[in-house]
Amino acid sequence: MTSDTTPAALDALQAWVGRSETNADAVTPQLAERLSATIESSRGAAFARGAEFPQMWYSVLFPRVVPRSQLGRDGHPALGDFLPPVPLPKRMFAGKRIQFVAPIRIGDELERVSTIASITPKQGSSGPLVFVTVRHVVSNAAGAVVIEEQDVVYRDSTLAKDGGAARPAAPAFEALHRSDTIVADAVMIFRYSALCFNGHRIHYDQPYATQVEGYPGLVVNGGLGALCAAEHLHEAWGGVRLARLTTRNTAPLFEGVPFRIESREGAEPGAIEFRVVTEAGKTTLQGSATKEGA
Repeated sequence: MTSDTTPAALDALQAWVGRSETNADAVTPQLAERLSATIESSRGAAFARGAEFPQMWYSVLFPRVVPRSQLGRDGHPALGDFLPPVPLPKRMFAGKRIQFVAPIRIGDELERVSTIASITPKQGSSGPLVFVTVRHVVSNAAGAVVIEEQDVVYRDSTLAKDGGAARPAAPAFEALHRSDTIVADAVMIFRYSALCFNGHRIHYDQPYATQVEGYPGLVVNGGLGALCAAEHLHEAWGGVRLARLTTRNTAPLFEGVPFRIESREGAEPGAIEFRVVTEAGKTTLQGSATKEGA
């Protein structure tokens, strides 16, 4: 792909703002069981119809389903389908902001309306960046259940082998709760990608991830790290129900690297702050949540 990042080329992308698409999906007991097994959830393996679907688990729904012939070299659907044809070769999940409106239940048939909310070019330390924000509204028969804004970042391919430029040390995080150590191996990453119908080759094709995209190994899905964090919040905070949750991916997390989830009370009443941090002390995801009713 030619990286034409001239102002005129980036301005032309603004025509995609406001585009939308609608997709349908259903929450089945089998999906819940497979996801529970993938992340080894402590919630158990019995998921009856009518039971509440855990709050963050909806994130594996609504995969983009396109023929293999319509995939790009990286395994993603080719640009210009729904997402704009950003002229930068690397596409990564950057973060999300979620509002939990009402429970999703196993057996629900859902609809998601997705809209390109904004396209924002920036200049990063490693070169040009383009952030695309997509707004999703998920509804069941009774109305909206989840409203999410998701950020996708596009960047150049000329990055260091560690996945990016060196960052300053993060401030101390005085955790109230810590999860057990988690290691996302190749099987866990593959299973999660399969559940999401995610063909991005950095998650399962090691020669591609290392030799083409320049990573030191397979990349753990950003959504998988966020899901592990949500499971920690459920376990450590007494089955807390959330009204809102925000995550920001700050660095790639790689296959086989031990990590844990840490959390603490936030500054505001009912707020929780959390992070995903490796055993070496590198923070790969930061987030915050608000308890329901706060």
